[in-house]
Amino acid sequence: MDDRQLRQSIIDHCIGMNASGLNQGTSGNISVRSGDAMLITPSATPYAAMTPEHIAAMPIEGEYGSWSGPLKPSTEWRFHLDIMRARPEVGAIVHTHSTYATILAIARKEIPACHYMIAAFGGSTIRCAGYARYGTQELSDVALKALDGRNGCLLANHGMIAVGPNLEKAMWLAVELETIARQYYHSLLIGGPVLLSEAEIAETMKGFATYGLQDRKADGERKTTRKKTTV
Repeated sequence: MDDRQLRQSIIDHCIGMNASGLNQGTSGNISVRSGDAMLITPSATPYAAMTPEHIAAMPIEGEYGSWSGPLKPSTEWRFHLDIMRARPEVGAIVHTHSTYATILAIARKEIPACHYMIAAFGGSTIRCAGYARYGTQELSDVALKALDGRNGCLLANHGMIAVGPNLEKAMWLAVELETIARQYYHSLLIGGPVLLSEAEIAETMKGFATYGLQDRKADGERKTTRKKTTV
């Protein structure tokens, strides 16, 4: 995608996550890596009213906090920018206040290995970061710590973050995180889940590495040609 297409994709995904119930109002925010810049939703702007020109651009390396565009970036730009600076493999970040993830975040509960899909997040838990006020450097610092080796986390008394190599994968992980949060919450109501072991999660992660349609290379080796987004 070119820069304008990425900007429009951000808007489309914002509208989609609200339509699906993954987010409400303008509480969520999305960012995408575009070359040496980060594109991010503007602050307190209804998604349906956004145009590509409204998406703010911030240099990933350069003057920290500088931006261009007619509207200032989301108040959460710090953790978006700091994640992209610390993790060059991350191409997109989705932050929402989805209901069940936020319920667990309010209770400051991490999500344990209650379902094998937790392996998609890089380990056997989805951590809950400590509390810090929205928009602060402190929040960015605790979020980075909770995301160490992970593709998603909860933010205490706040919401959740999902990261991925592109916006489609980051959004898929945000949906998966909310799904696991909902399943875990309801399992607690009937006595709590039977947790998977570290070995079982490691086995799942190994399986994910080759999951998808496979083609033969010319040298006879296997290669993955398309990754599914559901299992």
